[in-house]
Amino acid sequence: MEIVTCRAPVNIAVIKYWGKRNEKLILPVNSSLSATLDIDQLCTKTTVAASNKFKTDRIWLNGREESLDNPRLKKCLAEIRQRARKRKSSPTKDGVTPAAMLDWKVHICSENNFPTAAGLASSAAGYACLVATLAKVFKVEGNVSDIARQGSGSACRSMYGGFVQWLMGEEETGEDSIAEQVVTEDYWPEMRILILVVSDHKKATSSTAGMQSTVETSPLLPHRAEKIVPDRMVAMTTAIEEKDFKTFAELTMKDSNQFHAVCLDTYPPISYMNDTSRHIVRLVHAFNAFKKQTKAAYTFDAGPNAVLFTLENDVSELLSFINHFLPQGDEDKEDVFIRGLPADIHTPSKELQSAVTFDPIPNSLRYIIHTKVGPGPVTAEDPELGLIDSNGQPKSLK
Repeated sequence: MEIVTCRAPVNIAVIKYWGKRNEKLILPVNSSLSATLDIDQLCTKTTVAASNKFKTDRIWLNGREESLDNPRLKKCLAEIRQRARKRKSSPTKDGVTPAAMLDWKVHICSENNFPTAAGLASSAAGYACLVATLAKVFKVEGNVSDIARQGSGSACRSMYGGFVQWLMGEEETGEDSIAEQVVTEDYWPEMRILILVVSDHKKATSSTAGMQSTVETSPLLPHRAEKIVPDRMVAMTTAIEEKDFKTFAELTMKDSNQFHAVCLDTYPPISYMNDTSRHIVRLVHAFNAFKKQTKAAYTFDAGPNAVLFTLENDVSELLSFINHFLPQGDEDKEDVFIRGLPADIHTPSKELQSAVTFDPIPNSLRYIIHTKVGPGPVTAEDPELGLIDSNGQPKSLK
């Protein structure tokens, strides 16, 4: 039996991917760019066991066995096995050749340490982790982001740390629609990220369904894809390479706004943001106006949850400001409201408070996660950290 465990990160797009030109291969209508989040705060953990004693491929997600009839899951498995057939690799530590393993069945066990299908990029982390772990098991080397892409488009960006671009590509086969690292996770160490979880419930309109409707009905989408995004990709890459936070922040907010405008231009319209989301937008702009410079940026994916970017020196003031206007509400709650990296929380100055025209709204947020830019998938060396036991069965079930 060969067992490998990996952890893979969530990524948050600052230049959004929305819309496919090829549904089957998951080829996007435009390139995109994202920040990979640190796996210590948000990640998927996946263990894959391969054995000639297993009767069939099986998968357990978050403690429950699921069907492997999912075509995207099957595609990822098939692609990894096909690529393994083409590569010559050395035997495993037990002397088993990769060729001998190609007919082995796999048991896959995967879990998230954050809510699934709530607009927090769970599918990206999940498929990136699946592909990274399968690649380790079957000794497939090189760029496998194109395989992760066929599970979930944005998963290809979670195959690398730091800031990552997903090139839309031109080939009909999709072979050039891959992810590439722009800079490593250590390049801009001052960057900090606040995830404001407005809702951890499953979103009403899935990203897959939403994209398809937008492609079919929105006249704004092709304008965005062809006229706006190419220039923004160049400008965003330059801003990151030059550590130009003002440009980075303004591009991030403008692209988020345009993405949601395209969703509203869909017929019937799709609205992922809610009243709390819009309060967060007002807070960020009020904060920047008070500081007389761009100190924070928001972005919203396909859900109401906000992701804020700021620099390390501004985290305490921004987080205290958000916490003041969108507080937990019930002081007796046992759940930790502000999670992740430590930060000094204090009462904002009266002057900063007066920059906002609405009163604090308790219980608007479920919780806040303070994190940073982090690495791509990481292999766990300690077998005790795995989710599958020595018999190839999940260690825990629901």
